[in-house]
Amino acid sequence: MKHGGRVAVALTAALLGAALAGCGQRAGSHEGAYSGLETVPEKLGSDGTTITVGNPHAPVTVHLYEDPRCPVCEEFESTGAGPELRQATVRGEAKTAYTLASFLDDKVGGSGSKKAVNALRAALAEGRFAEYHQVLYRHQPEEAEDGFTDDRLLELAERVDGLRSPAFDSAVKDMKYQAFVEASEKAYESAGGSEEPGGPGTPTAVINDVRIPADYSGVLFDAPLFSNLLREIRVAPEEWQEYVFPDVAATPGPF
Repeated sequence: MKHGGRVAVALTAALLGAALAGCGQRAGSHEGAYSGLETVPEKLGSDGTTITVGNPHAPVTVHLYEDPRCPVCEEFESTGAGPELRQATVRGEAKTAYTLASFLDDKVGGSGSKKAVNALRAALAEGRFAEYHQVLYRHQPEEAEDGFTDDRLLELAERVDGLRSPAFDSAVKDMKYQAFVEASEKAYESAGGSEEPGGPGTPTAVINDVRIPADYSGVLFDAPLFSNLLREIRVAPEEWQEYVFPDVAATPGPF
């Protein structure tokens, strides 16, 4: 199909969704099962900042840019398309990559984002990143509250089987992965390019190297629409590229 086909229909439907405005008020969250996350492979990429969860051969890659304190990220992860993406990742239909930002510490004060990103990197070292990532968003404090303290991060780690250990606890308390936190923030800022020098809004999603256009960001908060979009991209991956960049033959990059 050409421009305006299956993917066009899926994206056009997303225009009916709410537009993403960046970190703001969150929607209500809900508790859900881990549903297989503990069995999904996860690794740190060669760039030293990208954390990828899922089958490395999955046909669709969804790259997310998130800050642990961002309430709109929590909305995506809890009541938006996040649960559907997790299940697609568990089923091997997609893999999910993460670039973890910490800009909200400077914006609203405190150190909770940096501490949470450090703890997530420590969880990756224990093979429990995906589960812990879900726990942190389930129990995210209010944006203005610097609630991701060392004690709270360790308390939440109790909810992930096999995560707490002397090594993990020490990594959290001592900010073992401070260099990773700083590099991840720089990677996030670089992802915005010249048009967004401070970094893109959070959450931002890039699917198979193509960023979801801002006009269609409502798809991130509508699980059925997002599921349909992933399915259509799997069926016709070239059409996704053609729809967003109809006048170019080669992939121009994620942004």
